[in-house]
Amino acid sequence: MTKRINAKHKVDRRLKVNLWGRPKSPFNSRAYPPGQHGQNKKGKPTDYGIQLNAKQKLKSYYGNINERQFRNIYRKAITKKGDTTENLIGLLESRLDTVVYRAKFCPTVFAARQLINHGHIKVNKKKVNISSYIVKETDTIEIRDKSKKLIVIDGSLASKEREVPEYIQLDDKNKTVKLIRVPKFAEVPYPVIMEPSLVIEYYSR
Repeated sequence: MTKRINAKHKVDRRLKVNLWGRPKSPFNSRAYPPGQHGQNKKGKPTDYGIQLNAKQKLKSYYGNINERQFRNIYRKAITKKGDTTENLIGLLESRLDTVVYRAKFCPTVFAARQLINHGHIKVNKKKVNISSYIVKETDTIEIRDKSKKLIVIDGSLASKEREVPEYIQLDDKNKTVKLIRVPKFAEVPYPVIMEPSLVIEYYSR
């Protein structure tokens, strides 16, 4: 479980964006980094700093994946055929916690990870409690029968805060979902500008 779960709003202010597009983000009213000198931090960022910031944004958006895991995802992306940037985004969007979040079973990717870790999610009728599980297009993901009445799930599905993207097939009545295709970077509904090409540059230095 990420240690950042209780400090995700600090992430918004540190990265100077409303990373998840949430209405309650403190960045909406305090658009500067946290800390005593947050409002006084100035200076032109270096190329390295810009790449690092792009990496931190992408890594944090997906639930603050730890550095070792994120680097391993990058390594998988460069070994696959095709565009490395698209491969990286495809791997991140295929994670079980991301698919559960995209399906609106929970309000945040952190809550999605908690839902999975607590055994509320089944893949192809079998309980899976590993958030980094890579979902295939043939997989059917569902909420466990005993968990279908959870208030957090019903409340999130009813929320108008965000929409389910086209590459996710949701049956909200039965609470099942499928990743019908691995999305392209341009299809992913990020609330802020993401620059995965800079992340590739960061790791390939």
